[in-house]
Amino acid sequence: MGEVYRIGTRRSPLARKQVDEVVGSLRKRYPNIAFEAVGIDTYGDKDKLTPISDVEGSDFFTKEIDDALLRGDVDFAVHSAKDLPDEIQAGMYVAAITRSIDPSDALISKGNVKIGELKGGARVGASSQRRKSQLKRYRGDFQIVDIRGTIEERLKILEADGLDAIIVAACALVRLGLEDKITERLSAVIFAPHPLQGSLAVVAREDDYRMIELLEPLSKDEK
Repeated sequence: MGEVYRIGTRRSPLARKQVDEVVGSLRKRYPNIAFEAVGIDTYGDKDKLTPISDVEGSDFFTKEIDDALLRGDVDFAVHSAKDLPDEIQAGMYVAAITRSIDPSDALISKGNVKIGELKGGARVGASSQRRKSQLKRYRGDFQIVDIRGTIEERLKILEADGLDAIIVAACALVRLGLEDKITERLSAVIFAPHPLQGSLAVVAREDDYRMIELLEPLSKDEK
């Protein structure tokens, strides 16, 4: 049997799609190498109450995976690039940042009502401080509601919690095959997306030179 590399990842359906995306690119280059996804629960997956806006820039969604990488339990890790903490743990190296498959924010609304046509005082769900601030600047009458969870959970919140709309990353919907849920992609002029939205970060141990060499070409791959 040939080499098998273990990939640290969160357990959500979106995280698994992100791993599939990376593995698909790697297999084109290295057809004789096998890859195995290792699902890891992060603190951010267990804590469903803390607002994302309170933990931005931290390792809320990455620490447990990166700890496993540093212990040698996995060979490399795949994260949403915008989940990377402002300070990477010592001993780690970001080997690749993939090209974004879609950098935009997407509005999903009841009745497919576009953002400019939402009723006065509409309740709009968002997670990051960036999105909340942009919504307030765009329409001061909006009631901004903090939302958490996977994309599937956020869609359920839209239906069950009296919201009129939610804003999520378009790339997540594209990866999950849910692009038809999008009411509209929001203008980047008004709703500037996170600079790493839609990209993936592939992380290795900084002393694992073979792995870094194997992963670095992912930064150049076209989507």
